[in-house]
Amino acid sequence: AFARPGWEKPEFVCLTEYDPTIPAPIAFPKVCPYHVLADVLAEEGLRQYHIAETEKYAHVTFFFNGGVEEPKALETRTLIPSPKVATYDLQPEMSEPEVAETLVAAIDNDEADVYIVNFANCDMVGHTGDLDAAIKAVEAVDTGVGAVVDVIKRKGGVALVTADHGNADCMIAEDGTPFTAHTTAPVPLILVDGANKGYALEDTRGILANISPTLLDMIGIPLPSEMTAESLLEK
Repeated sequence: AFARPGWEKPEFVCLTEYDPTIPAPIAFPKVCPYHVLADVLAEEGLRQYHIAETEKYAHVTFFFNGGVEEPKALETRTLIPSPKVATYDLQPEMSEPEVAETLVAAIDNDEADVYIVNFANCDMVGHTGDLDAAIKAVEAVDTGVGAVVDVIKRKGGVALVTADHGNADCMIAEDGTPFTAHTTAPVPLILVDGANKGYALEDTRGILANISPTLLDMIGIPLPSEMTAESLLEK
């Protein structure tokens, strides 16, 4: 032991909440979004159906619902198990066939008014850095989205197809090595107007916050005050 003149006990601050049991102040506390799309749909008495395989199930439930685990009123959740493989380049189709088949059947049977789906392949296989597997993953998603869009058009519905980030769009780095990270490239937002209502999107670059307002605009539901972004529907 030795003397420590002028030493003061340091104060530790967490940048964010890593663990609620850590007795330290938090510089940037978590702020969960309030009055999200799932809340508005529930308030309007609309049935909503959320589906994904294991790898993206939390994205269409907990995260999509604003960090809330409990389902909303009239919300149905369907979990399709992801395949048990070491890495998804070994099975790039993952559980897309089962997800698409289950969702198509639900739409055909009019089980809900609004359907939320996340296809995991492009992201999860993109992370492996295997270009050939990523191509197969994209083809699998193309097949699944195509089946869902076909039934939506046949039922006279509308759909928005988008993503929250890139991954499989870049599989090779500038130095020729496999690229396994997300990309910051703009993502498409595709509107499918199976209802023949003349819907069209504005020719502009939006953000993810525009998607819920756009969907509510198509349904004809006023935006809550918490949604400050605008609809991208062409006026």
